[in-house]
Amino acid sequence: MISVDDVSVEFSGSALFSNVSFNINETDRIALMGKNGAGKSTLLKIIAGQQAPTRGKVSAPKEAVVAYLPQHLLTEDKCTVFEEASKAFSKILAMKAQMAELNLALETRTDYESEEYSKIIEQVSELSEKYYSIEEVNFDAEIEKTLLGLGFLRSDFTRSTKEFSGGWRMRIELAKILLQKPDLILLDEPTNHMDIESIQWLEEFLVNNAKAVILISHDKAFVDNVTNRTIEVTMGRIYDYKVPYTQYLQLRKERREQQQKAYDEQQKQIAEITTFIERFKGTYSKTLQVQSRVKMLEKMDILEVDEVDTSHLNLKFPPAPRSGNYPVIAEGLGKKYGNHTVFKDASLTIERGQKIAFVGRNGEGKSTLVKAIMGEIDFEGKLQLGHNSMIGYFAQNQASLLDEDLTVFQTIDQIAVGEIRTKIKDLLGAFMFGGEAGDKKVKVLSGGEKTRLAMIKLLLEPVNLLILDEPTNHLDIKTKDILKDALKSFDGTLILVSHDRDFLDGLATKVFEFGNQRVREHFEDINGFLRNKKMENLKEIERKVVK
Repeated sequence: MISVDDVSVEFSGSALFSNVSFNINETDRIALMGKNGAGKSTLLKIIAGQQAPTRGKVSAPKEAVVAYLPQHLLTEDKCTVFEEASKAFSKILAMKAQMAELNLALETRTDYESEEYSKIIEQVSELSEKYYSIEEVNFDAEIEKTLLGLGFLRSDFTRSTKEFSGGWRMRIELAKILLQKPDLILLDEPTNHMDIESIQWLEEFLVNNAKAVILISHDKAFVDNVTNRTIEVTMGRIYDYKVPYTQYLQLRKERREQQQKAYDEQQKQIAEITTFIERFKGTYSKTLQVQSRVKMLEKMDILEVDEVDTSHLNLKFPPAPRSGNYPVIAEGLGKKYGNHTVFKDASLTIERGQKIAFVGRNGEGKSTLVKAIMGEIDFEGKLQLGHNSMIGYFAQNQASLLDEDLTVFQTIDQIAVGEIRTKIKDLLGAFMFGGEAGDKKVKVLSGGEKTRLAMIKLLLEPVNLLILDEPTNHLDIKTKDILKDALKSFDGTLILVSHDRDFLDGLATKVFEFGNQRVREHFEDINGFLRNKKMENLKEIERKVVK
Protein backbone atom coordinates (compact mmCIF):
# COMPACT_ATOMS: atom_id res chain seq x y z
CA MET A 1 0.00 0.00 0.00
CA ILE A 2 1.23 3.50 -0.91
CA SER A 3 0.06 6.43 1.23
CA VAL A 4 -0.19 10.16 0.57
CA ASP A 5 0.03 11.93 3.94
CA ASP A 6 -0.97 15.57 4.54
CA VAL A 7 0.52 16.76 1.24
CA SER A 8 0.36 20.50 0.58
CA VAL A 9 1.65 22.56 -2.36
CA GLU A 10 2.09 26.33 -2.33
CA PHE A 11 3.22 28.72 -5.06
CA SER A 12 4.19 32.28 -4.10
CA GLY A 13 2.33 31.97 -0.80
CA SER A 14 -0.86 30.73 -2.46
CA ALA A 15 -2.00 27.14 -1.77
CA LEU A 16 -2.75 24.89 -4.75
CA PHE A 17 -4.03 22.25 -2.33
CA SER A 18 -3.59 21.59 1.40
CA ASN A 19 -3.35 18.55 3.70
CA VAL A 20 -4.28 15.99 1.03
CA SER A 21 -4.27 12.41 2.37
CA PHE A 22 -5.34 9.07 0.87
CA ASN A 23 -4.13 5.49 0.47
CA ILE A 24 -3.52 3.63 -2.80
CA ASN A 25 -4.32 -0.09 -2.56
CA GLU A 26 -3.13 -2.89 -4.85
CA THR A 27 -6.33 -3.20 -6.91
CA ASP A 28 -7.24 0.51 -7.04
CA ARG A 29 -7.69 2.02 -10.48
CA ILE A 30 -8.19 5.68 -9.66
CA ALA A 31 -9.41 8.50 -11.90
CA LEU A 32 -7.97 11.84 -10.77
CA MET A 33 -10.59 14.41 -11.74
CA GLY A 34 -11.00 18.19 -11.45
CA LYS A 35 -10.96 21.24 -13.66
CA ASN A 36 -7.78 22.43 -15.38
CA GLY A 37 -5.47 24.16 -12.91
CA ALA A 38 -6.86 22.31 -9.87
CA GLY A 39 -3.52 20.53 -9.31
CA LYS A 40 -4.10 17.04 -10.75
CA SER A 41 -0.81 16.82 -12.69
CA THR A 42 1.11 18.32 -9.75
CA LEU A 43 -0.30 15.67 -7.40
CA LEU A 44 0.64 12.93 -9.89
CA LYS A 45 4.23 14.25 -10.09
CA ILE A 46 4.50 14.24 -6.29
CA ILE A 47 3.33 10.61 -6.08
CA ALA A 48 5.84 9.77 -8.84
CA GLY A 49 8.64 11.42 -6.88
CA GLN A 50 9.20 13.95 -9.68
CA GLN A 51 8.28 16.94 -7.51
CA ALA A 52 8.58 17.62 -3.79
CA PRO A 53 5.53 18.90 -1.88
CA THR A 54 5.74 22.04 0.25
CA ARG A 55 4.67 19.91 3.21
CA GLY A 56 3.72 16.27 3.76
CA LYS A 57 5.09 13.07 2.25
CA VAL A 58 4.37 10.03 0.09
CA SER A 59 5.27 6.65 1.64
CA ALA A 60 5.77 3.40 -0.30
CA PRO A 61 7.28 -0.02 0.46
CA LYS A 62 11.00 -0.21 -0.32
CA GLU A 63 10.60 -2.65 -3.23
CA ALA A 64 7.54 -0.91 -4.77
CA VAL A 65 7.94 0.09 -8.43
CA VAL A 66 6.13 3.29 -9.41
CA ALA A 67 6.05 4.12 -13.14
CA TYR A 68 4.99 7.56 -14.44
CA LEU A 69 3.94 8.71 -17.93
CA PRO A 70 3.84 12.55 -18.10
CA GLN A 71 1.91 14.58 -20.69
CA HIS A 72 5.11 15.73 -22.40
CA LEU A 73 8.45 13.96 -22.68
CA LEU A 74 11.58 13.69 -24.74
CA THR A 75 12.72 10.30 -26.01
CA GLU A 76 16.39 9.92 -26.93
CA ASP A 77 17.17 9.44 -30.62
CA LYS A 78 20.06 7.00 -30.29
CA CYS A 79 18.37 3.64 -30.77
CA THR A 80 15.57 1.73 -32.48
CA VAL A 81 12.01 1.39 -31.21
CA PHE A 82 12.66 -2.19 -30.04
CA GLU A 83 15.91 -1.21 -28.28
CA GLU A 84 14.18 1.68 -26.51
CA ALA A 85 11.33 -0.58 -25.36
CA SER A 86 13.90 -3.14 -24.14
CA LYS A 87 15.11 -0.59 -21.59
CA ALA A 88 12.07 -1.62 -19.53
CA PHE A 89 14.09 -4.70 -18.56
CA SER A 90 17.44 -2.92 -18.14
CA LYS A 91 17.62 -3.53 -14.37
CA ILE A 92 16.88 -7.24 -14.73
CA LEU A 93 19.36 -7.63 -17.61
CA ALA A 94 21.98 -5.67 -15.65
CA MET A 95 21.37 -7.99 -12.66
CA LYS A 96 21.88 -11.02 -14.92
CA ALA A 97 25.09 -9.55 -16.36
CA GLN A 98 26.43 -8.79 -12.86
CA MET A 99 25.68 -12.36 -11.72
CA ALA A 100 27.57 -13.74 -14.72
CA GLU A 101 30.52 -11.46 -13.96
CA LEU A 102 30.62 -12.49 -10.29
CA ASN A 103 30.31 -16.20 -11.10
CA LEU A 104 33.20 -15.89 -13.55
CA ALA A 105 35.27 -14.27 -10.77
CA LEU A 106 34.48 -17.19 -8.45
CA GLU A 107 35.59 -19.65 -11.14
CA THR A 108 38.89 -17.93 -11.89
CA ARG A 109 39.99 -16.78 -8.40
CA THR A 110 41.92 -19.12 -6.13
CA ASP A 111 41.93 -17.10 -2.87
CA TYR A 112 39.12 -19.24 -1.45
CA GLU A 113 39.81 -18.33 2.19
CA SER A 114 39.99 -14.55 1.66
CA GLU A 115 37.42 -12.06 2.94
CA GLU A 116 36.96 -10.71 -0.60
CA TYR A 117 36.05 -14.18 -1.95
CA SER A 118 33.45 -14.54 0.81
CA LYS A 119 31.97 -11.16 -0.12
CA ILE A 120 31.59 -12.24 -3.76
CA ILE A 121 29.75 -15.39 -2.63
CA GLU A 122 27.41 -13.24 -0.52
CA GLN A 123 26.78 -10.90 -3.47
CA VAL A 124 26.01 -13.80 -5.81
CA SER A 125 23.66 -15.33 -3.25
CA GLU A 126 21.83 -12.04 -2.70
CA LEU A 127 21.53 -11.29 -6.43
CA SER A 128 20.43 -14.86 -7.23
CA GLU A 129 17.66 -14.67 -4.65
CA LYS A 130 16.37 -11.46 -6.22
CA TYR A 131 16.82 -12.61 -9.80
CA TYR A 132 15.17 -16.03 -9.45
CA SER A 133 12.24 -14.54 -7.50
CA ILE A 134 11.32 -12.63 -10.68
CA GLU A 135 8.88 -14.49 -12.88
CA GLU A 136 10.61 -15.95 -15.92
CA VAL A 137 9.76 -13.84 -18.94
CA ASN A 138 10.42 -14.14 -22.66
CA PHE A 139 11.49 -10.50 -22.97
CA ASP A 140 11.43 -10.29 -26.76
CA ALA A 141 7.92 -11.80 -26.97
CA GLU A 142 6.58 -9.41 -24.31
CA ILE A 143 8.09 -6.39 -26.06
CA GLU A 144 6.67 -7.49 -29.42
CA LYS A 145 3.16 -8.09 -28.01
CA THR A 146 3.10 -4.71 -26.24
CA LEU A 147 4.40 -2.69 -29.21
CA LEU A 148 1.91 -4.36 -31.56
CA GLY A 149 -0.92 -3.68 -29.12
CA LEU A 150 -0.01 0.00 -28.99
CA GLY A 151 -0.23 0.28 -32.78
CA PHE A 152 3.34 -0.29 -33.98
CA LEU A 153 4.03 -2.54 -36.98
CA ARG A 154 6.80 -5.13 -37.00
CA SER A 155 8.55 -3.02 -39.64
CA ASP A 156 8.65 -0.16 -37.09
CA PHE A 157 10.71 -2.18 -34.58
CA THR A 158 14.02 -1.54 -36.36
CA ARG A 159 13.30 2.12 -37.19
CA SER A 160 15.06 4.85 -35.22
CA THR A 161 12.91 6.59 -32.61
CA LYS A 162 13.83 9.95 -34.18
CA GLU A 163 11.64 9.05 -37.18
CA PHE A 164 8.50 9.12 -35.02
CA SER A 165 6.27 12.00 -33.97
CA GLY A 166 5.83 13.05 -30.34
CA GLY A 167 2.65 10.98 -30.07
CA TRP A 168 4.40 7.78 -31.17
CA ARG A 169 7.33 8.45 -28.85
CA MET A 170 4.79 8.73 -26.05
CA ARG A 171 3.62 5.22 -26.95
CA ILE A 172 7.20 3.92 -26.72
CA GLU A 173 7.44 5.34 -23.19
CA LEU A 174 4.08 3.79 -22.36
CA ALA A 175 5.29 0.41 -23.66
CA LYS A 176 8.33 0.63 -21.34
CA ILE A 177 6.05 1.36 -18.39
CA LEU A 178 3.65 -1.49 -19.12
CA LEU A 179 6.51 -3.96 -19.63
CA GLN A 180 7.92 -3.22 -16.15
CA LYS A 181 4.67 -4.52 -14.56
CA PRO A 182 4.93 -1.84 -11.86
CA ASP A 183 3.06 -1.82 -8.55
CA LEU A 184 1.60 1.59 -9.43
CA ILE A 185 1.15 3.10 -12.91
CA LEU A 186 0.64 6.88 -13.11
CA LEU A 187 -0.74 8.12 -16.46
CA ASP A 188 -1.28 11.78 -17.38
CA GLU A 189 -3.54 12.04 -20.45
CA PRO A 190 -2.31 8.75 -22.01
CA THR A 191 -4.89 8.65 -24.83
CA ASN A 192 -4.28 12.10 -26.34
CA HIS A 193 -2.07 10.72 -29.11
CA MET A 194 -3.70 7.32 -29.63
CA ASP A 195 -6.13 5.99 -32.18
CA ILE A 196 -9.27 4.14 -31.06
CA GLU A 197 -7.80 0.65 -31.53
CA SER A 198 -4.76 1.37 -29.35
CA ILE A 199 -6.95 2.94 -26.66
CA GLN A 200 -9.06 -0.23 -26.55
CA TRP A 201 -5.92 -2.36 -26.22
CA LEU A 202 -4.62 -0.14 -23.39
CA GLU A 203 -7.99 -0.37 -21.59
CA GLU A 204 -7.91 -4.15 -21.67
CA PHE A 205 -4.30 -4.24 -20.50
CA LEU A 206 -4.96 -1.94 -17.53
CA VAL A 207 -8.10 -3.82 -16.49
CA ASN A 208 -6.68 -7.34 -16.86
CA ASN A 209 -2.94 -7.03 -16.25
CA ALA A 210 -2.13 -3.91 -14.22
CA LYS A 211 -1.95 -3.60 -10.43
CA ALA A 212 -2.73 -0.13 -9.05
CA VAL A 213 -3.37 2.70 -11.55
CA ILE A 214 -3.93 6.44 -11.17
CA LEU A 215 -4.83 8.28 -14.36
CA ILE A 216 -5.79 11.74 -15.54
CA SER A 217 -7.87 11.68 -18.71
CA HIS A 218 -10.53 13.71 -20.49
CA ASP A 219 -11.73 10.59 -22.36
CA LYS A 220 -14.91 9.70 -20.46
CA ALA A 221 -15.32 6.27 -22.06
CA PHE A 222 -11.70 5.35 -21.26
CA VAL A 223 -12.06 6.52 -17.64
CA ASP A 224 -15.35 4.66 -17.20
CA ASN A 225 -14.00 1.43 -18.67
CA VAL A 226 -10.78 1.39 -16.62
CA THR A 227 -11.36 2.94 -13.17
CA ASN A 228 -13.15 1.79 -10.03
CA ARG A 229 -12.46 4.82 -7.80
CA THR A 230 -12.57 8.59 -8.36
CA ILE A 231 -10.62 11.28 -6.49
CA GLU A 232 -11.70 14.84 -7.28
CA VAL A 233 -9.26 17.72 -6.72
CA THR A 234 -11.18 20.96 -6.22
CA MET A 235 -10.58 24.26 -4.44
CA GLY A 236 -7.49 23.07 -2.60
CA ARG A 237 -8.85 19.79 -1.23
CA ILE A 238 -9.92 16.34 -2.40
CA TYR A 239 -13.09 14.26 -2.33
CA ASP A 240 -12.55 10.50 -2.47
CA TYR A 241 -15.35 8.45 -4.05
CA LYS A 242 -15.04 4.65 -4.02
CA VAL A 243 -17.02 4.44 -7.28
CA PRO A 244 -16.34 4.67 -11.06
CA TYR A 245 -16.59 7.97 -12.92
CA THR A 246 -20.27 7.89 -13.97
CA GLN A 247 -21.44 7.14 -10.41
CA TYR A 248 -19.09 9.84 -9.11
CA LEU A 249 -20.83 12.42 -11.30
CA GLN A 250 -24.15 11.67 -9.63
CA LEU A 251 -22.67 11.74 -6.12
CA ARG A 252 -20.85 14.99 -6.91
CA LYS A 253 -24.10 16.54 -8.12
CA GLU A 254 -25.82 15.56 -4.85
CA ARG A 255 -22.87 16.90 -2.82
CA ARG A 256 -22.97 20.25 -4.58
CA GLU A 257 -26.72 20.55 -4.14
CA GLN A 258 -26.22 20.03 -0.40
CA GLN A 259 -23.36 22.54 -0.38
CA GLN A 260 -25.49 25.09 -2.23
CA LYS A 261 -28.38 24.63 0.21
CA ALA A 262 -26.09 25.05 3.24
CA TYR A 263 -24.38 28.05 1.60
CA ASP A 264 -27.72 29.76 0.84
CA GLU A 265 -28.90 29.21 4.42
CA GLN A 266 -25.66 30.63 5.81
CA GLN A 267 -25.80 33.66 3.51
CA LYS A 268 -29.37 34.30 4.67
CA GLN A 269 -28.22 34.08 8.30
CA ILE A 270 -25.28 36.45 7.60
CA ALA A 271 -27.65 38.94 5.93
CA GLU A 272 -30.00 38.86 8.95
CA ILE A 273 -27.14 39.34 11.44
CA THR A 274 -25.61 42.16 9.34
CA THR A 275 -29.01 43.92 9.13
CA PHE A 276 -29.41 43.70 12.93
CA ILE A 277 -25.89 45.11 13.51
CA GLU A 278 -26.43 47.99 11.06
CA ARG A 279 -29.85 48.77 12.57
CA PHE A 280 -28.86 48.78 16.25
CA LYS A 281 -25.11 49.61 16.32
CA GLY A 282 -25.80 53.09 17.76
CA THR A 283 -28.46 51.97 20.23
CA TYR A 284 -27.14 51.80 23.83
CA SER A 285 -29.71 49.24 25.02
CA LYS A 286 -28.70 46.83 22.23
CA THR A 287 -24.92 47.18 22.62
CA LEU A 288 -24.37 43.69 24.10
CA GLN A 289 -26.56 42.04 21.45
CA VAL A 290 -24.72 43.91 18.66
CA GLN A 291 -21.30 42.89 20.06
CA SER A 292 -22.50 39.29 20.39
CA ARG A 293 -23.53 39.23 16.73
CA VAL A 294 -20.27 40.84 15.59
CA LYS A 295 -18.35 38.07 17.39
CA MET A 296 -20.70 35.48 15.85
CA LEU A 297 -19.81 36.75 12.37
CA GLU A 298 -16.08 36.77 13.16
CA LYS A 299 -16.17 33.15 14.35
CA MET A 300 -18.35 31.89 11.49
CA ASP A 301 -16.65 29.42 9.14
CA ILE A 302 -17.79 30.73 5.74
CA LEU A 303 -19.01 27.90 3.54
CA GLU A 304 -17.96 27.52 -0.10
CA VAL A 305 -19.58 25.82 -3.08
CA ASP A 306 -17.07 23.81 -5.10
CA GLU A 307 -16.24 25.23 -8.51
CA VAL A 308 -18.73 27.24 -10.55
CA ASP A 309 -20.67 25.01 -12.94
CA THR A 310 -20.92 26.46 -16.45
CA SER A 311 -22.67 23.43 -17.95
CA HIS A 312 -25.83 25.52 -18.41
CA LEU A 313 -24.06 27.50 -21.11
CA ASN A 314 -25.85 26.71 -24.36
CA LEU A 315 -23.63 27.49 -27.34
CA LYS A 316 -24.91 27.38 -30.89
CA PHE A 317 -23.18 27.83 -34.19
CA PRO A 318 -24.59 30.62 -36.36
CA PRO A 319 -27.13 29.30 -38.93
CA ALA A 320 -25.26 27.55 -41.75
CA PRO A 321 -25.66 29.25 -45.16
CA ARG A 322 -27.22 26.75 -47.57
CA SER A 323 -24.72 24.74 -49.60
CA GLY A 324 -25.17 22.38 -52.54
CA ASN A 325 -26.58 18.89 -51.94
CA TYR A 326 -23.13 17.28 -51.95
CA PRO A 327 -20.45 19.43 -50.24
CA VAL A 328 -17.69 16.85 -50.96
CA ILE A 329 -17.42 14.35 -53.84
CA ALA A 330 -14.19 12.36 -54.40
CA GLU A 331 -13.45 9.71 -57.05
CA GLY A 332 -10.32 7.55 -57.32
CA LEU A 333 -8.49 9.72 -54.82
CA GLY A 334 -4.91 8.76 -53.96
CA LYS A 335 -1.88 10.21 -52.21
CA LYS A 336 1.77 9.15 -52.18
CA TYR A 337 4.85 10.55 -50.48
CA GLY A 338 7.75 9.21 -52.53
CA ASN A 339 7.38 5.41 -52.56
CA HIS A 340 4.99 5.43 -49.61
CA THR A 341 1.29 5.14 -50.54
CA VAL A 342 -0.96 6.70 -47.88
CA PHE A 343 -4.20 5.64 -49.60
CA LYS A 344 -5.41 4.92 -53.13
CA ASP A 345 -8.66 4.61 -55.12
CA ALA A 346 -10.67 6.37 -52.41
CA SER A 347 -14.20 7.42 -53.39
CA LEU A 348 -16.65 9.17 -51.11
CA THR A 349 -19.76 11.29 -51.35
CA ILE A 350 -20.79 13.43 -48.39
CA GLU A 351 -24.33 14.80 -48.38
CA ARG A 352 -25.42 18.15 -47.00
CA GLY A 353 -26.12 17.96 -43.25
CA GLN A 354 -24.34 14.65 -42.65
CA LYS A 355 -22.07 14.27 -39.62
CA ILE A 356 -19.11 12.06 -40.58
CA ALA A 357 -16.28 10.52 -38.53
CA PHE A 358 -12.84 9.75 -39.99
CA VAL A 359 -11.26 6.99 -37.88
CA GLY A 360 -8.31 4.62 -38.12
CA ARG A 361 -4.75 4.14 -37.01
CA ASN A 362 -2.47 7.17 -36.92
CA GLY A 363 -0.60 7.66 -40.19
CA GLU A 364 -3.25 5.99 -42.39
CA GLY A 365 -4.36 9.19 -44.13
CA LYS A 366 -7.19 10.84 -42.13
CA SER A 367 -5.51 14.25 -41.87
CA THR A 368 -4.08 13.80 -45.38
CA LEU A 369 -7.58 13.54 -46.88
CA VAL A 370 -8.65 16.60 -44.89
CA LYS A 371 -5.70 18.53 -46.35
CA ALA A 372 -6.74 17.39 -49.84
CA ILE A 373 -10.28 18.72 -49.22
CA MET A 374 -8.76 22.00 -48.00
CA GLY A 375 -6.59 22.24 -51.15
CA GLU A 376 -3.40 22.24 -49.08
CA ILE A 377 -1.75 19.30 -50.92
CA ASP A 378 -1.78 17.81 -54.40
CA PHE A 379 -3.29 14.37 -54.99
CA GLU A 380 -4.30 11.82 -57.63
CA GLY A 381 -7.92 11.49 -58.79
CA LYS A 382 -10.85 13.91 -58.61
CA LEU A 383 -12.14 15.93 -55.69
CA GLN A 384 -14.97 18.42 -56.00
CA LEU A 385 -16.48 20.77 -53.43
CA GLY A 386 -20.20 21.52 -53.70
CA HIS A 387 -21.81 24.82 -54.60
CA ASN A 388 -21.42 27.58 -51.99
CA SER A 389 -19.35 25.40 -49.64
CA MET A 390 -18.06 27.65 -46.83
CA ILE A 391 -15.46 25.70 -44.85
CA GLY A 392 -14.61 26.15 -41.19
CA TYR A 393 -11.41 24.22 -40.51
CA PHE A 394 -9.81 23.35 -37.19
CA ALA A 395 -6.35 21.79 -37.10
CA GLN A 396 -3.50 21.99 -34.63
CA ASN A 397 -1.85 24.80 -36.62
CA GLN A 398 -4.92 27.03 -36.26
CA ALA A 399 -3.30 28.43 -33.14
CA SER A 400 -0.47 29.96 -35.21
CA LEU A 401 -2.97 32.06 -37.19
CA LEU A 402 -4.14 34.08 -34.16
CA ASP A 403 -3.18 37.77 -33.80
CA GLU A 404 -0.63 37.64 -30.99
CA ASP A 405 -1.00 41.32 -30.05
CA LEU A 406 -4.68 41.01 -29.10
CA THR A 407 -5.94 39.88 -25.71
CA VAL A 408 -8.05 36.74 -25.36
CA PHE A 409 -11.19 38.87 -24.88
CA GLN A 410 -10.40 41.11 -27.89
CA THR A 411 -9.83 38.05 -30.11
CA ILE A 412 -13.41 36.91 -29.49
CA ASP A 413 -15.04 40.32 -29.13
CA GLN A 414 -14.03 41.36 -32.65
CA ILE A 415 -15.92 38.48 -34.30
CA ALA A 416 -18.85 37.89 -31.91
CA VAL A 417 -22.21 39.16 -33.15
CA GLY A 418 -25.75 39.11 -31.79
CA GLU A 419 -26.78 37.68 -28.42
CA ILE A 420 -23.48 35.84 -27.84
CA ARG A 421 -21.77 39.24 -27.32
CA THR A 422 -23.46 39.42 -23.90
CA LYS A 423 -22.04 36.00 -23.01
CA ILE A 424 -18.41 36.37 -24.11
CA LYS A 425 -17.11 36.06 -20.51
CA ASP A 426 -19.23 32.94 -19.95
CA LEU A 427 -17.97 31.51 -23.24
CA LEU A 428 -14.34 32.22 -22.32
CA GLY A 429 -14.90 30.70 -18.87
CA ALA A 430 -16.33 27.52 -20.40
CA PHE A 431 -13.12 27.15 -22.40
CA MET A 432 -10.96 27.76 -19.31
CA PHE A 433 -10.29 31.48 -19.81
CA GLY A 434 -12.13 32.63 -16.68
CA GLY A 435 -11.32 35.70 -14.57
CA GLU A 436 -8.15 37.59 -15.47
CA ALA A 437 -7.19 35.07 -18.18
CA GLY A 438 -9.37 37.05 -20.62
CA ASP A 439 -6.93 39.96 -20.33
CA LYS A 440 -3.88 37.89 -21.33
CA LYS A 441 -2.20 38.66 -24.62
CA VAL A 442 -2.33 35.80 -27.13
CA LYS A 443 1.49 35.88 -27.38
CA VAL A 444 1.88 34.67 -23.75
CA LEU A 445 -0.57 31.75 -24.07
CA SER A 446 0.60 28.14 -24.10
CA GLY A 447 0.04 25.97 -27.17
CA GLY A 448 -2.98 24.32 -25.56
CA GLU A 449 -4.52 27.69 -24.62
CA LYS A 450 -4.07 29.00 -28.17
CA THR A 451 -5.73 25.84 -29.50
CA ARG A 452 -8.76 26.40 -27.26
CA LEU A 453 -8.99 30.06 -28.30
CA ALA A 454 -8.92 29.06 -31.98
CA MET A 455 -11.79 26.65 -31.24
CA ILE A 456 -13.89 29.47 -29.74
CA LYS A 457 -13.31 31.57 -32.87
CA LEU A 458 -14.54 28.71 -35.02
CA LEU A 459 -17.70 28.45 -32.92
CA LEU A 460 -18.64 31.99 -33.90
CA GLU A 461 -18.01 32.02 -37.66
CA PRO A 462 -20.87 31.26 -40.12
CA VAL A 463 -19.89 28.14 -42.12
CA ASN A 464 -21.72 25.21 -43.72
CA LEU A 465 -18.90 22.63 -43.92
CA LEU A 466 -17.10 22.18 -40.63
CA ILE A 467 -13.91 20.08 -40.56
CA LEU A 468 -12.39 19.37 -37.13
CA ASP A 469 -9.08 17.49 -36.87
CA GLU A 470 -8.64 16.14 -33.30
CA PRO A 471 -10.52 19.04 -31.68
CA THR A 472 -10.72 17.61 -28.14
CA ASN A 473 -7.06 17.02 -27.25
CA HIS A 474 -6.78 20.13 -25.05
CA LEU A 475 -10.35 20.31 -23.75
CA ASP A 476 -11.56 19.09 -20.36
CA ILE A 477 -14.69 16.95 -20.07
CA LYS A 478 -17.09 19.81 -19.35
CA THR A 479 -15.79 21.89 -22.26
CA LYS A 480 -16.01 18.89 -24.59
CA ASP A 481 -19.65 18.45 -23.58
CA ILE A 482 -20.37 22.10 -24.41
CA LEU A 483 -18.69 21.74 -27.81
CA LYS A 484 -20.46 18.43 -28.49
CA ASP A 485 -23.88 19.95 -27.78
CA ALA A 486 -23.07 22.83 -30.14
CA LEU A 487 -22.02 20.40 -32.88
CA LYS A 488 -25.19 18.32 -32.42
CA SER A 489 -27.31 21.37 -33.18
CA PHE A 490 -25.06 22.54 -36.04
CA ASP A 491 -27.23 22.45 -39.19
CA GLY A 492 -24.38 22.25 -41.69
CA THR A 493 -22.12 19.34 -42.73
CA LEU A 494 -19.54 18.03 -40.26
CA ILE A 495 -16.34 16.00 -40.77
CA LEU A 496 -14.68 14.90 -37.53
CA VAL A 497 -11.21 13.34 -37.25
CA SER A 498 -11.13 12.00 -33.70
CA HIS A 499 -10.07 9.10 -31.50
CA ASP A 500 -12.47 10.16 -28.70
CA ARG A 501 -15.28 7.59 -28.74
CA ASP A 502 -17.40 9.37 -26.17
CA PHE A 503 -17.20 12.59 -28.17
CA LEU A 504 -18.18 10.79 -31.40
CA ASP A 505 -21.02 8.86 -29.68
CA GLY A 506 -24.36 10.40 -30.67
CA LEU A 507 -22.61 12.86 -32.98
CA ALA A 508 -21.31 10.97 -36.04
CA THR A 509 -23.87 8.95 -38.00
CA LYS A 510 -21.47 7.53 -40.60
CA VAL A 511 -17.87 6.34 -40.33
CA PHE A 512 -15.06 6.34 -42.90
CA GLU A 513 -12.34 3.92 -41.82
CA PHE A 514 -8.73 4.50 -42.94
CA GLY A 515 -6.32 1.56 -43.08
CA ASN A 516 -4.19 -0.61 -45.35
CA GLN A 517 -4.11 2.15 -48.01
CA ARG A 518 -7.92 2.08 -48.28
CA VAL A 519 -10.84 4.25 -47.18
CA ARG A 520 -13.92 2.16 -46.33
CA GLU A 521 -17.40 3.54 -45.77
CA HIS A 522 -19.48 2.20 -42.84
CA PHE A 523 -23.19 3.08 -42.73
CA GLU A 524 -23.41 3.04 -38.92
CA ASP A 525 -22.60 5.19 -35.93
CA ILE A 526 -19.38 4.89 -33.93
CA ASN A 527 -20.81 2.30 -31.50
CA GLY A 528 -21.91 0.00 -34.32
CA PHE A 529 -18.53 0.40 -35.97
CA LEU A 530 -16.66 -0.41 -32.75
CA ARG A 531 -18.78 -3.44 -31.96
CA ASN A 532 -17.82 -4.93 -35.28
CA LYS A 533 -14.20 -3.82 -35.30
CA LYS A 534 -13.32 -4.89 -31.79
CA MET A 535 -13.68 -8.58 -32.64
CA GLU A 536 -11.69 -8.11 -35.83
CA ASN A 537 -8.97 -6.20 -34.01
CA LEU A 538 -8.47 -8.87 -31.37
CA LYS A 539 -8.08 -11.53 -34.07
CA GLU A 540 -5.78 -9.26 -36.02
CA ILE A 541 -3.52 -8.67 -33.01
CA GLU A 542 -3.44 -12.39 -32.25
CA ARG A 543 -2.48 -13.16 -35.84
CA LYS A 544 0.37 -10.66 -35.65
CA VAL A 545 1.69 -12.12 -32.41
CA VAL A 546 1.75 -15.74 -33.56
CA LYS A 547 3.51 -15.06 -36.83
